[in-house]
Amino acid sequence: MILETQHLTIGYGSHVVQRGLDLRQRAGELVCMLGRNGCGKSTLLRTLASLQPVLDGDILLDKRSLLTTSSRERARLLSLVLTERLSMDNTTVEDVVAMGRYPYSSFTGNLSQSDHDEIDKALDGVGIMAKKKQFFNELSDGEKQRVLIAKALAQQTPVILLDEPTSHLDLNNRIKILTLLRRLAHEEEKCVIISTHELDLALQLADVIWLMTPREGIEIGSPQQLVESGVFQAAFQDKEFSLTNENGRLRVVIKQEERGL
Repeated sequence: MILETQHLTIGYGSHVVQRGLDLRQRAGELVCMLGRNGCGKSTLLRTLASLQPVLDGDILLDKRSLLTTSSRERARLLSLVLTERLSMDNTTVEDVVAMGRYPYSSFTGNLSQSDHDEIDKALDGVGIMAKKKQFFNELSDGEKQRVLIAKALAQQTPVILLDEPTSHLDLNNRIKILTLLRRLAHEEEKCVIISTHELDLALQLADVIWLMTPREGIEIGSPQQLVESGVFQAAFQDKEFSLTNENGRLRVVIKQEERGL
């Protein structure tokens, strides 16, 4: 399974955020997409998932254009987790995760035993099985995020897209979720792409980094390759600090202001 873009241009209406993107991801890889706010990470994910129209170019999955597939078929190929906070009255955690099984259900929406097994597997995978019968709106933001990730897992798609999936989680759960996504990619041969600001964790867990810069495309490589090439230092340069490469790891150096006596 290979997901790729050909000369892809993304944006909103006449506003172009990135153009000419030629990206390629193989099944079995965890891709972490990094970059400053506003460079187009969320826009790219939403475009890949067909929530935003392609301005130019194409998106292919195993050489087949996703732009010509039906919405139901795309729901069996790609799942997406966004950072938007949702409110669902009178809806249990189980109900939310069950939405991920609807692309496979009959026109009546009835779920089979295998559907329920996938729901339980997904809930257990993100460590929230104990909340299965609780109402979604009663959960903390971090718990809600884990439920939405479980919904994507229950959808059983070969491609999983996640926009800052750890944004509302504490350190332990951030590590658990990223480790889970890495394991899914490796053991179940899925294409997993996440946008994140977790620079340290991404450098340790990602197979491939997509480093996006405003209007200047995407630098692609292994974490080690991009650290050694200096592109991280250039992308995140700031007047108050800098990043330096120390034996393959990035170190933050605070710049000292010159002060008069």
